[in-house]
Amino acid sequence: MEPTFFQKHPLLKDLLSLGGFIIAIVLGTVFLNTYIYRSYNVVGVSMENTLHNDDRVIVNRAAVSWAHMLGQEYIPERGQIIVFMNEDEAAVKTYKAQGVLNPTTCTVPSNVPDQYIIKRVIAFPGERVVVKDGVMTIYNEEYPDGFVYDDIWRVSDTEGPKEYTSGEVDIIVPAGELFVSGDNREGSNSWDSRNGLGTIPFCRIVGPVVLRLFPFDSIRTF
Repeated sequence: MEPTFFQKHPLLKDLLSLGGFIIAIVLGTVFLNTYIYRSYNVVGVSMENTLHNDDRVIVNRAAVSWAHMLGQEYIPERGQIIVFMNEDEAAVKTYKAQGVLNPTTCTVPSNVPDQYIIKRVIAFPGERVVVKDGVMTIYNEEYPDGFVYDDIWRVSDTEGPKEYTSGEVDIIVPAGELFVSGDNREGSNSWDSRNGLGTIPFCRIVGPVVLRLFPFDSIRTF
């Protein structure tokens, strides 16, 4: 029997097999990173005391991917920590005013730099957020007289949102957007929906944080 081409060239067969394996690994990694999970390093002090600078966190992309497969926006739960894509705020305001920003896809011209931000979900569309005298109060249909956010979501003195919230805010959260804040809300420690970041469209959410992977002695789920 005449030997096959690859029997005549076994080295070529091995090279092609290796190339196919590498391609499969790359495609698998891209798929997992796009649709299943992503990891990020925390930068700065805005999420203290819950998360700290250089913490490594894992974000659940699968929840967002599944919602999008169903033709829906992913809506996180109040109190969840999320990572979201943010555009340059001045450019976004300009594009919104010009009607350039696509409210469904949140696409903007390619010359606008992206960045990823981590914050905690505070309030949803139609809810009123008031910050006064260091207290953050949420008003909605269930609580027409309002409830103090930290009374429910502050875990302890060493984890969760710090008790005092700086600033003066009175805002109704727009449709399709979230009010978010860092846990370290004293002074200017957190740039968030209270002080210039603005409310965040659902379509910019990368996913909820589900795990702190590093440092290894502080591994925990969320």
